[in-house]
Amino acid sequence: MSDTMLLNVHKNALCLTFSRASAAYAEVAAFLVGSRGCLPVPCALRLGLNRDPATASQIVVPAGFHLQGTNSNAAITADRTLLTGKSTALRFVARLLPSASAQSLYAGRPLDAQARIDALLLQVEQLRSTPSNTAVATLLNSLSNPAKAHIVDPSTAKKAALTLSIADLAIWDLARQHKAVSPAADKWVAELEASVPELKDAVAQVDTVLETVHILDEYRHAIANELARITGLDSQFCFNLVENKFPKDASTGDFSIAVPRMKLPGVPAEIAKDLESKFTVNSTFASVKAAGVFLKFYVSSNYFRDRLLPRVLSQGEKYGHNSVGFGKVSIVEFSSPNIAKPFHVGHLRSTIVGNFIDNIQQANGWTTVTINYLGDWGKQYGLLAVGFNKYGDEAKLAADPIRHLFEVYVKINADATADATVHDEARAYFSKMEDGDKAALGLWRKFVDLSIVKYREIYGRVNVGFDIYSGESQYSATSPATKLVGAKMRELGLLKEDQGAQVIDLNEHKLGVAIIEKRDGGLMYLSRDVAAAIARQKEFKFDNMIYVVGSQQDFHFKQLFKILEMMGVPWAEKCQHVNFGMIKSKDGNMSTRKGTVVFLEDILDNVQESMLDVMKRNEAKYAQIQNPTHVADVIGITAVMVQDMSARRNKDYEFNWDRMLAFEGDTGPYLQYAHTRLCSIERKADFEVPATVDVSQLTEPVALTLLDVIAMYPDIVREVGSSLEPCTIVSYAFRLSHAVSNCIEALYVMNQPQEIASARLALYKAARITLGNALRSLGVIPLERM
Repeated sequence: MSDTMLLNVHKNALCLTFSRASAAYAEVAAFLVGSRGCLPVPCALRLGLNRDPATASQIVVPAGFHLQGTNSNAAITADRTLLTGKSTALRFVARLLPSASAQSLYAGRPLDAQARIDALLLQVEQLRSTPSNTAVATLLNSLSNPAKAHIVDPSTAKKAALTLSIADLAIWDLARQHKAVSPAADKWVAELEASVPELKDAVAQVDTVLETVHILDEYRHAIANELARITGLDSQFCFNLVENKFPKDASTGDFSIAVPRMKLPGVPAEIAKDLESKFTVNSTFASVKAAGVFLKFYVSSNYFRDRLLPRVLSQGEKYGHNSVGFGKVSIVEFSSPNIAKPFHVGHLRSTIVGNFIDNIQQANGWTTVTINYLGDWGKQYGLLAVGFNKYGDEAKLAADPIRHLFEVYVKINADATADATVHDEARAYFSKMEDGDKAALGLWRKFVDLSIVKYREIYGRVNVGFDIYSGESQYSATSPATKLVGAKMRELGLLKEDQGAQVIDLNEHKLGVAIIEKRDGGLMYLSRDVAAAIARQKEFKFDNMIYVVGSQQDFHFKQLFKILEMMGVPWAEKCQHVNFGMIKSKDGNMSTRKGTVVFLEDILDNVQESMLDVMKRNEAKYAQIQNPTHVADVIGITAVMVQDMSARRNKDYEFNWDRMLAFEGDTGPYLQYAHTRLCSIERKADFEVPATVDVSQLTEPVALTLLDVIAMYPDIVREVGSSLEPCTIVSYAFRLSHAVSNCIEALYVMNQPQEIASARLALYKAARITLGNALRSLGVIPLERM
């Protein structure tokens, strides 16, 4: 995705989605004409352009401020709106802004003028849906007499006095996409664009977006459009049938279609032969072959290479991104440690998987809000306070709050095991917190604030940040949000009394009984999660909310989502629990209460020290590194993260120091090494890649294989945007690194003729960009030296 007027505030974004066959020139021009210089501050709208290969022209209207109908009264909408069809979209944009120029586009004109505009819009729409060369030519030739066609005449009117309508914009759009059909139309377009700068700007913006189209999608569209021409089927239907076979495989082709899925009458194998004979092969494809019931497509390697490399080089860190989620908001809640417990290796998975999901959501065009929902409320804080009064040390708390609170927590739990009255003290202390006791809340606040400072330090080491630090304390029994939820549950008749507690019976859904309020009036964290979800929807109007929490909490989230559904909120289905397996010790699951945990910070320190030892073995390279401690830290963290994310996230795995610190084979350090080798090639070359590099010199099989793997990356990003499986990116990064290694061994840059050296350097730079993007999506910082 590329967008030149990118939204800053997601709630006030006008998002335009369009296909190559139906570019949004007219809609963008209408927005620019209607908004420039007249956009009121309270509206604060931005125009976002995106292109989704699976969607036709449409507008995503955000929740918030916009106009409805033909009047100028602003209306607040609670939900996003989707408008499809170019005429509908144009009318909406024309009514969108309360400015004089926007009103002149349509809504402010007399009814008879609106009727003429409607007639022209209908004519243009029909020509788009069922194009006829004769009908298009007839309409465009009428531009020789603009007044008769009810179109603005830029040749006679003063430029400053031109008053466009949306019919002018629609016909201008049509004429631009049917050049050379009518000399009169081409002349009219040129004069109009010379008079109205917004039109040229609209073209530039849309063309910029179209230039970032995924190259494999271009092939899919070419196949779909040609099959639609031959068969009369819808091109979008054909597009969805095209299967990708990259990297290239001589036996299966680069792309294929299973002919039976086209649902054409006749024998599939015969239909495949017929389609092969009718398919027009140009510079895009080397050949098209029928193989039984399959139709296989082989791309032209030279054309593919010449299109791919410049695109990767120009897009840089944006290569691989798309606009599938553009205009949508995703809440990602992850990590979420308990203040009363340590930040240990068990939190590693939630932290790095959640960060990965945030990164991959953004790469797929979503606006994300990351939340660290701290466990900072409940009886355990009463227990911790009792323990701190007995075992606490202010100096140790200030020096390392997380570790000291853990020590206190373990000791007081041991006491509570031996003496049940300790739990009574803890409950009494927490009751004081809920009642607002200043001393009790002051100690709790100190625990929370000092812990967050330490958390930020640890998160910084693993390249993780959060938009919001939240916590269960925001949804205590006395908070307005929680009270509102309780009142709503009672109003709906969901709550029932069970032995003095308030519960929701979920047995008919095979989810047991959910305790909402305990006998003493205290709330369960399920209640607080319900209140938090409702508050987030109210604030962010999210399109999905992802909870990244271990699989041992599966049942909790099933209850949570079912309760939201029973409360009648329409967005309950937008909530998703992304789970993951547990990290186990050799003796079983790690236990906080028993103190048998491994602190994450200890792991990071150990791998950093191990990597420093390895780096020091090569004194020459070690001397070239400006900050070896930082580099060792990044390599060690890469080892930890890649090892964790190499398998599917729902699998448990045993925490093992030997495996964590092993760097042979497909490991995180190997990926960093591949990236630094590519950086080294660029550093040692005594020239830059030319802006118009000739890549025709790249004909070797290893080069073509590397190009194939580079081309796969945008597909991988889109696939992972649905599966949310980091192991897919890890596997891809290893595959790319292996292809890079094979190339480096065979294709040298140094001491080669300039044209060969330039082409190979372009290839290595594109590989470095792609590998760096893959590592960043995992949350890893790509190194330039190691």
